[in-house]
Amino acid sequence: MSELIIRAFFDEPTNTVSYIVADPVTKAAAFIDPVLDYDHNGGSVDTRSVEAMLKVATEEGYRVIWTLETHAHADHLSGSPYVKAKTGARIGIGEHIREVQKIFRPVFNATDLRTDGSDFDHLFTDGETFGIGDLTVSVLYTPGHTPADICYRIGNHVFVGDTLFMPDFGTARADFPGGDVHALYRSIRRLLALPPETRLYLCHDYKAPGRDTYAWETTVAEQRRSNVHVKEGVSEDAFAAMRTARDATLAAPRLLLPSIQVNIRAGKFPPAEANGVRYLTIPVKLNGGAEAAV
Repeated sequence: MSELIIRAFFDEPTNTVSYIVADPVTKAAAFIDPVLDYDHNGGSVDTRSVEAMLKVATEEGYRVIWTLETHAHADHLSGSPYVKAKTGARIGIGEHIREVQKIFRPVFNATDLRTDGSDFDHLFTDGETFGIGDLTVSVLYTPGHTPADICYRIGNHVFVGDTLFMPDFGTARADFPGGDVHALYRSIRRLLALPPETRLYLCHDYKAPGRDTYAWETTVAEQRRSNVHVKEGVSEDAFAAMRTARDATLAAPRLLLPSIQVNIRAGKFPPAEANGVRYLTIPVKLNGGAEAAV
């Protein structure tokens, strides 16, 4: 197998890391978790982050054949449809996206949404392999953060999505609908059972207290030794108690509502209304006596 080329792109507004993975021999490439720039306050969309990735791909002569999602993100909108439109790349995600679609279809009354995953070009199964040129990619099913998380492994390099963060920051939350702290623990242990020199590439970083710079690469050995949530010796029950208590203190991600309803459609916005405008839905919960005010 060729030695892969990896280029990381950090989007500070959403603290998201996207990647280009390329085979230097055939020049075939994949984008992983590309970001669409969305201004929530103004309801406007821009493509500068994806364009930055496409510019590098063009300069290096890469053929982008895949745009890969690790899961349906709750903190940024996917840039995969734009990548597909520009390059013809196929959009891939884990097969359990169907479960996520079924959970959120009624939440947003998304009557247009199919729940069979067919908005995506390919649904990966656990253990499936596919190619990026001469690179062989294997899929690891790692549920817990959501029911549909997967990781992409290429030799001793693994793109882990939101399952793990840097050792000083810990692990992903598991309190979204369909999340499961016990499944998350077992998924993390599956990753930490890989050889210690395996390099892990993260989807987010938030600068843990005391760290001044962003970081998104670590190793299995570093995670085993010093991850503040799951280092060696932390039991499943202890992790579940910690994670559940911690999640109860966390606010919803700022872009949760727009992100989910776009990303479960493979990054596409809801269909335009009769006036030609596309709208995102905000479900409103009326708590306490608020119902009397409407």
